Amino acid sequence: MGGRLYLCIDLKSFYASVECVERGLDPMRANLVVADPERENGTVCLAVSPSLRAAGVRNRCRVYEIPPHLPYIMASPRMALYIRYSADIYSIYLRYVAKEDIHVYSVDEAFLDVTGYLELYGLSARELAGRMMEDIQSLLGIPAACGVGTNLYLAKVALDICAKHMPDRIASLDEGGYRQALWDHRPITDFWRVGPGTARRLSGYGIHTMGQVAHTDEGFLYRLFGVDAEYLIDHAWGREPVTIADIHAYRPQSRSLSSAQVLMRDYRFDEGLLVMKEMADELCLELVEQGLAAESLSLYVGYSGGRLPSLHKSAALAATTDSVREITSCLTQLYEANVSRSVPVRRISLAFQVTELSYEQYDLFTAPARRERERRLQEAVLDIKKKFGRNAVLRGMDLLRAATARERNRQIGGHKSGED
Repeated sequence: MGGRLYLCIDLKSFYASVECVERGLDPMRANLVVADPERENGTVCLAVSPSLRAAGVRNRCRVYEIPPHLPYIMASPRMALYIRYSADIYSIYLRYVAKEDIHVYSVDEAFLDVTGYLELYGLSARELAGRMMEDIQSLLGIPAACGVGTNLYLAKVALDICAKHMPDRIASLDEGGYRQALWDHRPITDFWRVGPGTARRLSGYGIHTMGQVAHTDEGFLYRLFGVDAEYLIDHAWGREPVTIADIHAYRPQSRSLSSAQVLMRDYRFDEGLLVMKEMADELCLELVEQGLAAESLSLYVGYSGGRLPSLHKSAALAATTDSVREITSCLTQLYEANVSRSVPVRRISLAFQVTELSYEQYDLFTAPARRERERRLQEAVLDIKKKFGRNAVLRGMDLLRAATARERNRQIGGHKSGED
C-alpha cells in the first residue's frame, strides 16, 4: 500500500458502549439500548449494543421493533457524558498523531493521516491502529473498529464493509484490493455516500454494483446525476483525491445557522408561532456569540400527517443585522402570511444566511443607541447562561404550556444531555 495511509476509527455502538461501561457491564455482551424511556415506544433507539445487533436488532430501530423475547436494559440518553468520552478518546489519538492530521468525522468516528508516523514508531498502519484501539479499550473500556486505506474513501469503506468480518476488527484496502474484493458487493448502499435514492436511480438502469458503475459510460452518469457523478465515478474506482489537509484548509463561500425540531404532538397555528419565536431567539443569541449578522431568513414548516405539502419560505432582510427584534418580526410576518391556520404543525426549521458583523448598515429608521442596548443585553444573557446554565435566563413566552425552549435547553443535538 504505497502513498498515503489513513485510518478511519469507529467506536462500536458508542452511546450503548458508554452506558455499559458506566454500569460495569461488558459492551460486547450486555443487551442495552439507549432510548428515552419518557417517550412512547415509537421513539428511536440512539444506539443498541453489539450483542443485540448480533441478535438481529437494527441500529436506530424503534423501541417497539425490539423482539419481546430479548431482555435488555434501556438507558436514557446522556449526551454530555458521551461528548466527554469522545474528548478523552481524541486525547488518545493526540498521543500518536498531531491534530493537523486528524479529522473528527462525528462524535464516534475519526480519520487520521498516519503516513508520517509509521517510520517514527516502527509500526505498520495496521499495528498503529491496533495500538490505539488497545489504548481506547484499556483506558476507557470502549471497543473500536478501524479501516486502513490509501485514501480517505478506502479507509471508510474498509471500516464500514470489511472490518466487521475481521477477528481484530481491522481491515485494509488499496485500490486494487478494493476492485477485487468489493466491485461485486451488494447492496450498493453499503458504500459511503450511496444513499437509497442514488441506488434506486442506478437500479432503474440495471446498475447494482460499484463494478458496474465503474464500467458505465461517464457521460451517461453525468447526465443522470450532474456534478455528483464525479465522486460516484471516483469512488467506483476506489479513488479519492481529497486529503485531511484539504479538509482543514476548506473555507465555505457562504455560511448559515439553523435550528430544527420535530414537535411531540400536533401544534395549533398560534402554538407553532410561539415555538418559532423561541427558535429565533436562540439563533439570534448564536449570532451575537459568534459575531455574525443575518442577511436572509428561511422558514420551513411540516404539517401533521402530511395533510398539506411542507412549506418553505425565505425573505431577505433590508440590512444585515443580529437584532432579535427585527429578525423575529420578519419571521413572524413570514409565518402569519403563509402557514395554514387550520392544519396542525409538526415540524419547524429556521435557517439564517449569515456574514461576519464587521460593520452594520443603518437606515433612516434605525435608532443606533437602541440597537446597541439590545446587543449589550444579548451579551449579558449569554454570559449568564454560560455561567449558570441555559435555563438561567428565560423569556416570559418560554413559560407557556406549548413552549419547548426549557426542555430543549436540557438537550444536546435534540437528545437529553443527562445533566440538569
